[in-house]
Amino acid sequence: MSKSVLNAKHFHDEQAAYKFVEARVWPNGPICPHCGGVERISKMQGESTRIGTYKCYQCRKKFTVKVGTIFESSHIELKVWLQAMFLMSSSKKGISANQLHRTLGVTLKTAWFLAHRLREAMSDGGAVLPPMGGKGSAVEVDETYYGYKLGAKVKRGPAHKHAIVSLVERNGEVRSFHVRNVNSTTVGLLLDRHIALDSHLMTDDANLYKSISLDFDKHSTVNHGAGEYARGAITTNTVEGYFSVLKRGLNGVYQHVSEHHLKRYLWEFDFRHSNRIATGCDDVARTDRMVKGIVGKRLTYQTTRRRIGATA
Repeated sequence: MSKSVLNAKHFHDEQAAYKFVEARVWPNGPICPHCGGVERISKMQGESTRIGTYKCYQCRKKFTVKVGTIFESSHIELKVWLQAMFLMSSSKKGISANQLHRTLGVTLKTAWFLAHRLREAMSDGGAVLPPMGGKGSAVEVDETYYGYKLGAKVKRGPAHKHAIVSLVERNGEVRSFHVRNVNSTTVGLLLDRHIALDSHLMTDDANLYKSISLDFDKHSTVNHGAGEYARGAITTNTVEGYFSVLKRGLNGVYQHVSEHHLKRYLWEFDFRHSNRIATGCDDVARTDRMVKGIVGKRLTYQTTRRRIGATA
């Protein structure tokens, strides 16, 4: 009988959990998060010393692998964090805060905040990303709409909904963006910033893509209005398949996502799609990649009341 992944020691033993995280965050040995030093660092061995505590003898400060990460100042055991990471990274359509609350034995408030910290680990952290695609690569672009804008009057069309634009590279990654309006200006800026100009751009026949496509070496469209969804290799079925998973997660698992937090949920679904089985990344490897993304992404809990309608 095969052994369950969840039997791994780092999911049940706190010492093993620290070693697991340290091996991924510090592959070449501990680094002081206070001064950046890598020399004259030693692990503290006292009986009353907290697990995983080191001391840097360059700046004379103590630290653990949690400092400067999404784990900093958290009272949740690290092994519980790792359990939550595996659950979120392996659940294709997401896992609700209520389910995490019941499964991990933490409060609902803790589970909700924990999940948002993990979504930060799934993000690119604001890094300048290289363009998608390139010579011989196809990138599909499409837009979809979700939920309802606060205070907007419901009427025909998508004007009262939140607009999402996704860029999907065939056999590669996806990048999704919550935009205020879908037009040639906003979408054009995204494409210029995130897609290599020598890529093969594939879209539907919406008017907004006509002027944008002039910048790319090749642009092909499918006419959805005429019932055309594929013409040989020309299709937007990949990005629409991504939207299918996204909508099932947002509507079926999370049920309500506010405008303020929508971008974090997009990071979550993008991360799982970009690190899927088809790209050679299984659930264990996906969790490893999430652990490597914890550094420099502190998310503090704000107790002050947020202004209604504010966006991130």
